[in-house]
Amino acid sequence: MLFSSPLFVFLFLPIVLGVYFVVRPSLRNAWLLAASLFFYAWGENVLLALMLLSIVLNWLFGLWLDRARQRGSATHVVVWATIVNIGLLVLFKYADWIWDSFGLLLVGVGAREVPLPTLGSFLPVDSMLRAVFLTDKGGIRLPIGISFFTFQAFSYVLDVHRNDAPVQKKLSDFALYVTLFPQLIAGPIVRYKDVAGQIVQRVVTRAGFAYGIRRFVVGLAKKMLVANLCAKSCDPIFAIPAEELTTPLAWLGIVCYSLQIYFDFSGYSDMAIGLGKMFGFTFLENFDFPYIARSITEFWRRWHISLSTWFRDYLYIPLGGSRVAPLRTYVNLLTVFVFCGLWHGASFSFLFWGLWHGAFLVLERAFLGKALERSPRALRHAYTLLAVVIGWVFFRADTLGHARAYLKALFAITTGDAHLQPFGMYSDALLATAVAAGIVGAIPWVRAVLAWRARLETAGRARAVLGFELAGLLGVCALFYLSALELAGRSYNPFIYFRF
Repeated sequence: MLFSSPLFVFLFLPIVLGVYFVVRPSLRNAWLLAASLFFYAWGENVLLALMLLSIVLNWLFGLWLDRARQRGSATHVVVWATIVNIGLLVLFKYADWIWDSFGLLLVGVGAREVPLPTLGSFLPVDSMLRAVFLTDKGGIRLPIGISFFTFQAFSYVLDVHRNDAPVQKKLSDFALYVTLFPQLIAGPIVRYKDVAGQIVQRVVTRAGFAYGIRRFVVGLAKKMLVANLCAKSCDPIFAIPAEELTTPLAWLGIVCYSLQIYFDFSGYSDMAIGLGKMFGFTFLENFDFPYIARSITEFWRRWHISLSTWFRDYLYIPLGGSRVAPLRTYVNLLTVFVFCGLWHGASFSFLFWGLWHGAFLVLERAFLGKALERSPRALRHAYTLLAVVIGWVFFRADTLGHARAYLKALFAITTGDAHLQPFGMYSDALLATAVAAGIVGAIPWVRAVLAWRARLETAGRARAVLGFELAGLLGVCALFYLSALELAGRSYNPFIYFRF
């Protein structure tokens, strides 16, 4: 069930909210847990059992850790929790890729004439597991949002180990933390320590509920009015055969994708934060206008903040962070971004994307950062955007070969026949409007407007403030109306980060 679907917006959400505010406060957590399990089961069906297994195991690890810590033997609990969580993630997300890569390696060195059979072929033909856990092609099914709920549950164990969070003795409350439907499938990755108190007690205010509605509508508009419209050109362009791809089309495709992935994912995060506010939860921000960054280092302080801080706190700092010798620091950065790339998907394209960003972070820490500080702002901004956009080619391409061919067209090393793939076939006025809206929306001009409103309020300009409020209300209503029109006539287009 998508946030950006009529079923969710006009049926599921109103019912969940209505019941939530009718039942006794003591029953609200139970209702939210039931609604969240239903929400996930709607899309994942029998693989819901995997998430429930992860919840129970990590809850037990927390209890075990609490007892072991009192005896001074907590480290082995963390080791087992790491093995179980990473093991489940590897099994369901990376096993096929590792197995297939090994098979191709054997073919490459002449040890086999054909690649190895799929992992699924080793299951008994009549096994019920085949229908539950395997795809039609014999591969292992990838549960929606497995990276998000695994990292979230695992971070609870790590926070308990560090004394950053209390042990949750109530299984249902821990299950609510992991399954809470606003952020279950695509984040932001919520730390238990940040919401532990809110799970026990929270208050929904009128101002908070109204803010939640506005934030949800803005996120919905990002998805429906920018991301989806950009995808209508981006997806066909990336499907063009390499020999037919022209340079103008290559640039159109990657610009559309750069806007699509930002407005798709930040739109989901906005909707999650808004939904959380409607139920009294406060989730941390996940994006801070990353396309205005003037270095890759700054970009990663603004892009997918919950993931970058997760890797910083649970991998980079334990490895030594920047407190070690420079060479070791560079290795730490590359290690983090290798895992960051693979976290997004099991392919060499994602691996290279992670190495691409890690290499720029190393260069900026070594010497490039100081050079950038002495450079004009426009040059720094252009450098960052170019590096990010080239990186998106690897992120979007199906294979490294596809990415390589796309980059050749992008920089006019090779270019197709414009008569075979005319530019006008992939571009129209609606796309131009979406791209223009995306460029404007990627700039934090709203902050300046809000600051202006605050100054007027401080100065006692009540009429001017009322004008701002009315304009904002009309703007939200217009965005919701336009989004609803797109909802009514759209084709299926899931959030990009659902597959992670």
